Amino acid sequence: MELVIENVSKTYANGVQALKGVSLSIPTGLFGLVGPNGSGKTTLMRTIATLQEPDAGAIRFGDIDVLRDKDALRRRLGYLPQEFGLYPNISAQMLLGHLAALKGIMDARERAAVVAALLQRTNLWQARKKRLGTFSGGMKQRFGIAQALLGGPELIIVDEPTAGLDPEERTRFLNFLSEIGENVVVILSTHIIDDVQEVCGRMAIIEGGRVLHEGEPRAAVEALRGKTWIKEIDKEDLSAYQATLRVLSTRLRGGRTIIHVLSEERPDDTFAEAPPDLEDVYFATLSGNGRERVA
Repeated sequence: MELVIENVSKTYANGVQALKGVSLSIPTGLFGLVGPNGSGKTTLMRTIATLQEPDAGAIRFGDIDVLRDKDALRRRLGYLPQEFGLYPNISAQMLLGHLAALKGIMDARERAAVVAALLQRTNLWQARKKRLGTFSGGMKQRFGIAQALLGGPELIIVDEPTAGLDPEERTRFLNFLSEIGENVVVILSTHIIDDVQEVCGRMAIIEGGRVLHEGEPRAAVEALRGKTWIKEIDKEDLSAYQATLRVLSTRLRGGRTIIHVLSEERPDDTFAEAPPDLEDVYFATLSGNGRERVA
């Protein structure tokens, strides 16, 4: 199964062009969509999920024309938005059962079996009778995935799913997404580069409503090998380096400024070669763009 997006554009009533001819091919597995806030990620996710109409373009999922047959796509879709509402005083088991009924699972025994299986799969079975208002951030995210998996979707969209999770919950959640992505298309929309580097087989970088890069994270990192350099400098010298070199990122360490630079050759003997990572790819891609912000 493959999701194909062709020349999708969207302009809001206030004149902001959020998507500008976006084209992507997304196969089975985890696909990372990364970009800064205001890059157009959420607009694209909502458009794929049939929550809003594009002005132009086409979207196909297998044999489904998404823009013409939204109901067909919705029957195969699981969606976990960045913010989703939960009833705090109801148990996880009860709410998931109610959502299962809304998904069309009307037989009580079948519904109970589906709910039990999903709660076990998301490691929430022991907490099934607890009120959702008592859940941790990671537990809420796992419940969000449980509801997204109702009906056995073939396309799952998750928007900023690890924001606010502690390291242990984040790792558990990403491992779970990896397991799901073995058999279905999973789109992970995020601004956390490490999430994509750890679990996604393919990715795209979006900025200003345009796709600036698409491909395999490992290949993108390898393309920068031997071209990234690091140096510790005085903070007051940063602007001078930025004026003469392509500075990808800066970090403070012990009161000193560490710069990462992209260059075909070592800028001078004071720079050390730094192994590239996906963050370098991200900043190298954005630094070549106009950094135009959209909704």
